Amino acid sequence: MQKELSVAFVWHFHQPNYQTQPNGIRLMPWARLHAIKDYLDMLLILDKFPNLKLNFSIVPALIDTIEDYANNDGHDIHSKLTITPTEELTDDDKLYILNYFFDANYENLISKNPRYNELYNKRYSNSEIGINDFSLQEYADIMMLFNLVWFDPIWKKVYPELKEFEDKGSNYNLEDRKKLIDLNRKIIKQIIPTFKKYQDDGRIEILTSPYNHPILPILINPKDLKTPFLKHQLPDCKISLIVDVKEQIKMAFEKIKNTFGKEPQGFWPSEHCISQKTLDVLANLGIKWVITDESVLSNSLKKEFVRDFRGCYEDPYDVCSLYLYKTNQDKEIDIIFRDSVIPNLIGFEYPHHDSVLCANDLFDRIKTVHDKLKNSPDKKHLLTIAMDGENSWESYPEDGSIFLERLYSLINDDKNIKTVLISDFINQNKKIEKPLKKVAPGSWVNQEFQLWIAEPTKNLAWKYLVQTRNDLKEAEKSGRLTKEQIKAARSEIYIAEGSDWFWWYGEPNNSGQDHIFDFMFREHLKNVYTIIEKPIPSYLEMPLMSFMGKPLRTPKRQITPLINGMVKDNDEWLHAGCIDIPDGPVIQENKILNRIYFGTDKDNLYIRFDINKYLLDSKESYKEYYSIYIYIKTYNNSLALTSPSRTTNKKDFIHPILLDGYTHEVKFAVTSNRKYPLQFSTAVKDGLWELQWGHHIRYVHKEIFETCIPYDDLGIKPGESFDFFFITGCSGVTEDIYPKDIPLTLTRPTE
Repeated sequence: MQKELSVAFVWHFHQPNYQTQPNGIRLMPWARLHAIKDYLDMLLILDKFPNLKLNFSIVPALIDTIEDYANNDGHDIHSKLTITPTEELTDDDKLYILNYFFDANYENLISKNPRYNELYNKRYSNSEIGINDFSLQEYADIMMLFNLVWFDPIWKKVYPELKEFEDKGSNYNLEDRKKLIDLNRKIIKQIIPTFKKYQDDGRIEILTSPYNHPILPILINPKDLKTPFLKHQLPDCKISLIVDVKEQIKMAFEKIKNTFGKEPQGFWPSEHCISQKTLDVLANLGIKWVITDESVLSNSLKKEFVRDFRGCYEDPYDVCSLYLYKTNQDKEIDIIFRDSVIPNLIGFEYPHHDSVLCANDLFDRIKTVHDKLKNSPDKKHLLTIAMDGENSWESYPEDGSIFLERLYSLINDDKNIKTVLISDFINQNKKIEKPLKKVAPGSWVNQEFQLWIAEPTKNLAWKYLVQTRNDLKEAEKSGRLTKEQIKAARSEIYIAEGSDWFWWYGEPNNSGQDHIFDFMFREHLKNVYTIIEKPIPSYLEMPLMSFMGKPLRTPKRQITPLINGMVKDNDEWLHAGCIDIPDGPVIQENKILNRIYFGTDKDNLYIRFDINKYLLDSKESYKEYYSIYIYIKTYNNSLALTSPSRTTNKKDFIHPILLDGYTHEVKFAVTSNRKYPLQFSTAVKDGLWELQWGHHIRYVHKEIFETCIPYDDLGIKPGESFDFFFITGCSGVTEDIYPKDIPLTLTRPTE
């Protein structure tokens, strides 16, 4: 019997509500920018491959945003500033532009535009640079180029104006900027009707998530989840919001039906977070099928899915099967489980390598799965590749089109592999469903929920949310609220229940703009009190967390911290320089550092690394060897030898900072349970390094990682300046560089 393998691609589109008022301006531009960069090109690629079918998960709150931009002249702060005459810009506007209009991938979006790269280097060449260091024309160019580089390359062929703007290069005027924002709207207006057309033509299936993307198992009751991490302290409030869970699901299905003319059959639980009680709710609401992560299946079956050295399944049968769950009321819901390695490859590994070779590699992995199913008792199988469809592509050349076109062409032309709409596959293969009586709770992140709860700041946010929800209930019971007030207040609660606020609160994630997320979360809770005409609690006026300020801060004065690896209440690093390392919207699995502090006294260079504890606590971390490199260049001897950094790049793009040579290298190994000797090397001839033994460098790694590097070991005399930067890596391969373009500079104090 010939074994068949179908592949279900599921691309998830999600952005939270960035408004603080129903008709207000959005505080972040990401929904608009992904709308011109990702949503349509991910769909239109189907025209090149007649045998290809795709599945898209679209969060209803994002549809609201798309409709607002398309039909209601909706704006975010970035777009509004872009069409503002430069002579009307306030000092605060200019500071905002300098801080937030370079939020783009440096390698693929900034560095390839000469003028934008020039302005970027000017902005970050001097940490003390101010708003008066830029002309009005430079502000105009920054705003224009920020918006221009976010357009997907396909739109240059459709709209010649984009190519003309790109060729113009600089000296953009107000009319240029207005035309560019108008082009945004032209593209965004096409999104919903185009998705509906491809759905009606049978090329795609649209599934959905709860309306505002909340974590359903937590809303139902986190105490029921009993995962290892949730044995830690939970919020000291009762979370039992199953009524809201049902409403968010019902609203979502109604929105999708009204928007696309067809009720969805499938459901993407936010962040693949699932539990048995969640499945009970979904099944009782008539949802046909749900998708979650393979780790949930592994825990449910109490079976480890063994992989080979490439990460391919030894036996893919379980993950490629279809499962049926029955509630106590005999309601049924199908469950499919996604492969967890392939999304990580697409999201984090493939962007660093040749796109065609990576597409070939992924296709080979799919064929390997097919080959390993030859002894399966079933004829048909489903490999599910489900992941975020927005945030990976800016790290690829040509926004991922080279990779996707190559991958889709290989699948399209293969007679033994076909892509499917998930509902079609399920409806045609009911006979191979396997019963799954118990479903373990879990998510896509390490089978856990710790990125949304059970951390001090996250717990405080949950406490505030629950208190506001309880106050609303009391107000509803009083009978004094109108239906309009109740609807409006509940809408604010539903927005505040979204996953994004809790994702960015506390550890380990850091957006670089956490203060904005914190502000939006508290504003939605405050809106509830305004609507129900009750005083706003004073605690909602205060941020839930302390913020590090600018992403890059220079030292304010000399410091002499005690090198003991412990965090002190009287912060010894308060006046140090700081590099705040933000996360993207998706977790960076190999992100080693959260922050870097650096400072000096007259004798020593002091550096502190705040290690990503999530990485070290991962059960896989013992397999990896993480390193931190400090490269230092001194200028006290014109004849001093220099050597290049010696980590291995993942791809051929070379960050500017790596093109220089350095006089000293300090290398630390980072593990969760073992201390290795540091390695201190100096440059020698022919670009090589020589290990030095007689140094006095010290380091301690406990709560934090601290090191003290004597200037005498570096040969730096009082009053002499030096450059330095950091590389993090795994097994000798570069993961990241801080900073990426221009090194940090310090001077040894004279007294």
